[in-house]
Parts: sequence; C-alpha cells; structure tokens
Amino acid sequence: MKLHFSKGEKIFLVIFFSFYFAFALWNASSVQFPEGVGLVWQIKTPMPSILETINPMTVIMTILIVILWILIGIRFKRQLSKIPSKFQSAIELLLSFLYNLVESTIPVSKLVKPVFYFVSTLFLFIVVANVLGGIPGITVSYVNNGLSINFFTDTWYSPTADLNTNITYAIMVLIASYVFSIKYKGFKEWSKGFIYPSPFMLPMNILGELSRPISHSFRLFGNIGGGALIALMLCYLTKYTVVPVIIWGFFGFFVGVIQAYVFTILAVAYISAQLE
Repeated sequence: MKLHFSKGEKIFLVIFFSFYFAFALWNASSVQFPEGVGLVWQIKTPMPSILETINPMTVIMTILIVILWILIGIRFKRQLSKIPSKFQSAIELLLSFLYNLVESTIPVSKLVKPVFYFVSTLFLFIVVANVLGGIPGITVSYVNNGLSINFFTDTWYSPTADLNTNITYAIMVLIASYVFSIKYKGFKEWSKGFIYPSPFMLPMNILGELSRPISHSFRLFGNIGGGALIALMLCYLTKYTVVPVIIWGFFGFFVGVIQAYVFTILAVAYISAQLE
C-alpha cells in the first residue's frame, strides 16, 4: 500500500516536522532527569548477611510472572484441540523451536526432554521479565527516605534488571549441568573433568567453572539493567519527539527477546559441554 500526498500536503508535513524537531531540540537543553533514577526499593530482613537486603519489587514481579505463566498453562491445557487455535499454535510453535534447539545440541538423546523442560522454563520466565522493561506500568523507587510510586510514567520493573535474579538462574544452570552430567557419566567420571588433562589443571578448571555463572549472569544484567538506564536517559533527552517510543520498543522488546534467547542458548551449551 502506497501513500500519495499532494504538493500542499507535502509542504505542510515538511513545515510541521521542521517546527516539531526544532521545538524538541530547543527543549532538550532544559531537560531534568527524574529524581531517584537507578535507585531501587530495598528492605532489611532478619536473614543471614547474604539474604539480609532484598528488593521487594523483584520478589513481587517474579511472583506475578510465575502466576501469569501458570494461568497461561491452565488455559493452554483446557483449550487443546486437534484443530489448534491461534493461541495454541503460537505456544506450540515457540515450544517446538526450543525443543529443536535442545535436540540439536544435547548429545544424549534420553536427556533431551529433561533439559528441554529446564531451559524452556528459564526462557519463558526471562523473556517475559525482559519484555516488561518496554511496557509502561507501575514502579516503586526509594527517594528522600521514602517510597515514590509512579503510575505509567515508567515501565514495569523487570526482575532481570536485578543482578541477584540473574546470578540465581546462572547458578541453577551450573548445578543443573552437573546433575545431568553425573546422571549420564556417574560421579567418578564427572569428577575427572576437574583434573583434565592433568591434576595441575585443577585450579584453572575450577576458575573456569566459576567464571561461567559470573559471565552468564552479568551479560543479562548488563543488557537489561544497564540498557534500561541508557534508554531512560536517551528518552528524556528526546522526550518531545517520537524517538522514546522507538527506543523503548527496541530495548524492551527486541533486545529483551534476544537476550532471553542468548541466555537459553548458553544454558544449553553449558549443559552440553558437561555431557561430552
């Protein structure tokens, strides 16, 4: 479909957008960033030091995402049909894509389904958590010894913007890779991997294993948490234009989905490496 404009309409659009962007650039010099950017809501708990401080928004949004997928799963099961609806087709297409990814990577056929169940659960949670960063919603931040609640002036809080969430899932991937490897090789054969190709490599192999969850989690955190701050600053500098819509769409949806896919691919790769 092609749009046709008359000469008068073209002149009007040129004049309108010229004034529009000139006004936007003139106002960009007076933009003030919102108070409390980058600060999160934290509370103290009577737990051990490693769990002493938590971010309630991470906990709340994590629970909501889990509930959302439970409801989607219940609806999917109730509406299963030989003639699939658009909803059923979309879910089946997504799960088939993930299953083919696992099947083509995992070398042990009997472990394909268990690994698929594990990594697909991770992907489904992370992709929704990431995409929330591109949808306007309710946010809570800590400002001047109090809480500031904003309604639809920012995006929903993404649990994957919290490094604690990402480290937790990265450690889960590491532990799962060990469990699958021990189940397939046996504990004795699995433990030999730490001294391969010689016992002198034990320290280096341990460091290599520890570096996996660190790089795995920081990659996701940097793209989601850091990307959100960059997007916010760019949006405030261009808030009188249509650019913020494009920026939030790019970081929230495109980058969010891609990073969930990358996290899943790495999880499958780490598990596959332990099985070889």
